[in-house]
Amino acid sequence: MTSTTRVAPAEITGVYGAVLKRVSRKMLGDVPDSLGILWHHRPVLRFSLGLGMRSSRWKACDEDLKSYAHMAVASLVGCSFCLDLGYFEAHNKGLDLTKASAIPRWRESDVFTPLERDVLEYAEAMSQTPPTVTDDLSARLLDALGAPALIELTAWVALANQYARSNVALGIEAAGLAASCGLTPLTPRSQPGRPQPATAQPAGTQPGRVASPA
Repeated sequence: MTSTTRVAPAEITGVYGAVLKRVSRKMLGDVPDSLGILWHHRPVLRFSLGLGMRSSRWKACDEDLKSYAHMAVASLVGCSFCLDLGYFEAHNKGLDLTKASAIPRWRESDVFTPLERDVLEYAEAMSQTPPTVTDDLSARLLDALGAPALIELTAWVALANQYARSNVALGIEAAGLAASCGLTPLTPRSQPGRPQPATAQPAGTQPGRVASPA
């Protein structure tokens, strides 16, 4: 697939590389540029993949809430790769696609519950520089979720920022996963003064994918 990344993907070779490509194709249908880019630095690749695998085992916070939070971060930061992957995974996990597709413009949507709106607001507030989380918002989430789930959500949003900002800096864009499933493209966010819209529609490319674990 055509690459627009700032670091050219390396050729993935060897036994470990063959395993990664096989797993990638099984999970995503293709091998995305992001995997080839991180192949330049194998320790970073292993750390990133391992972190994603370990964090996926956290179960204190509802999976839907974490998925929505991750997509909110991706939309705000402008990571089309993460947003595409999040939409693709929401489809595969059987999450509410009406809500998932509305996340880039969640403030204008009426499909989210009060708790979901607080989670989305928390994800965006954490992603500002400096963070703009308020005592009131934190207290509402603590009351609704409990301490373990709030701590997990906070760590999840922090990881989402790591993945999203790394992908944007390296020029890693949407690989067409959501489009390959026939999903309706996400509506870009419309708020002024935000990063450029991220959509789940690849910019002139076809499917391909695996990620710096977005």
